[in-house]
Amino acid sequence: MRKGILVYLATLILFGAGIAWVLAQGRRLEAARPITAAASSAPEGASAPGRGPEGAPLSRPLPVLLLQIIVIVATARALGAVFALLGQPPVIGEIVAGIVLGPSLFGALFPKAFGFLFAPASISLLKLFAEIGVLLFLFGVGVELDLARIRRRARTAVFVSHASIVVPYFLGAAVSLLLYREFAPAGVAFTPFALFMGIATSITAFPVLVRILRERGLSGTLLGDTAVTCAAVDDVTAWSLLAVVVAIAGAHGLRAAVGTIILAAAFIAAMLFLIGPLIRRGLASAARRERPGKTAVAFVLGILLASALATELIGIHALFGAFLAGVVMPRDPRFRAYLTERLEEFSSVFLLPLFFAFTGLRTRIGLLDDSRSWLLCGLVILVATAGKLGGSMFAARLTGTPWGEAFALGALMNSRGLMELIALNIGYELGILSPAVFAIMVLMAIVTTFATSPLLSLSERWRTEPSADRDRQRVVVQGD
Repeated sequence: MRKGILVYLATLILFGAGIAWVLAQGRRLEAARPITAAASSAPEGASAPGRGPEGAPLSRPLPVLLLQIIVIVATARALGAVFALLGQPPVIGEIVAGIVLGPSLFGALFPKAFGFLFAPASISLLKLFAEIGVLLFLFGVGVELDLARIRRRARTAVFVSHASIVVPYFLGAAVSLLLYREFAPAGVAFTPFALFMGIATSITAFPVLVRILRERGLSGTLLGDTAVTCAAVDDVTAWSLLAVVVAIAGAHGLRAAVGTIILAAAFIAAMLFLIGPLIRRGLASAARRERPGKTAVAFVLGILLASALATELIGIHALFGAFLAGVVMPRDPRFRAYLTERLEEFSSVFLLPLFFAFTGLRTRIGLLDDSRSWLLCGLVILVATAGKLGGSMFAARLTGTPWGEAFALGALMNSRGLMELIALNIGYELGILSPAVFAIMVLMAIVTTFATSPLLSLSERWRTEPSADRDRQRVVVQGD
């Protein structure tokens, strides 16, 4: 034991002295080196390693990005925990965290700190990380999509989900008549603006809905299965319509838009009926194993990125390709659960908060600076709720669903959450939405998602009251 310690110390001393000697010799070489040669070998404008132009360690991109991530993830987790204590899905707190860190609050209260932490030059790198997070998230949504469940409840699901799209779509397009002249960006035609406003009021937050059902113990019930199926059909339909709107907005002329739509339809058909079966066949052995392994995960990620790249090149955004890649994954529940667990933990904890923060940086609530703009914001929230909740509820009632169940279904379908924010960012990047309209629609997404849990609690009372009344009436009759 003592001999081993002596050898250990001797090794440290010997090689430590050797390193010190090498550094001393190097300093002599450095002193003998011409200064002009050292200066000329450095790129113009370069600073000393680890220091910025003014000697600040945080002037380089990587330290700034790391600091941004630390602040964003910590704030998102903290507010997520707070909202969970309030009986809300943590994702709402994470969305609010993005607003808190944006110019509407943090930027207004601490402009110097905000300008340092979120300098315009550093936002592009943050945006790339956020977009990767959204790609992984939408892939997970596609993986969780159960096509067999949709086929089993096709009649109710298709009718309710399409009613919950067409009604708010019409109302959203109608509201654009009030918003277009004053709030639409210059140079944007009315058609893409109105079409996008319709889409933005029609989307349902499928992942948030699933989590609410799990937290309330409604998964596997008739209401839960119907809600999940309707939301899945709703999102597939809404995202298909959004792809068409993106094609129209991004193309130059009707002919180019038609060409983009045809290419997109061909790619979707190829993924569903040609590439999808080949993928499932290639992953069949991995899907049967309890732990598919790293090679299978790498193959899946390659498919995800290739599909996202294809839709981006077609002109309908990479997010659609990521979603489609998730849909065509093997049907084995264990394999899908494995993929969801591996990707969701990383994307939801680390990358999605960056997307919320990036959305918050774009949200400037201060643009709503008068009573008229706030009245229009309230009108948008009211119209979106009436169209989505009302359309879903009455459609479900027409299929024979009791009023209480129909109202609960409408409340769940009215949740928008992250899916809405993704769509809004697409519209913002395409130049369809102005900063003011973007702020209004973000507030609408937060309010409608926040209202889901209270409305669901109200529906639970509604669903239990009739049975309680019948019990009271039965007691009265027996007492007589």
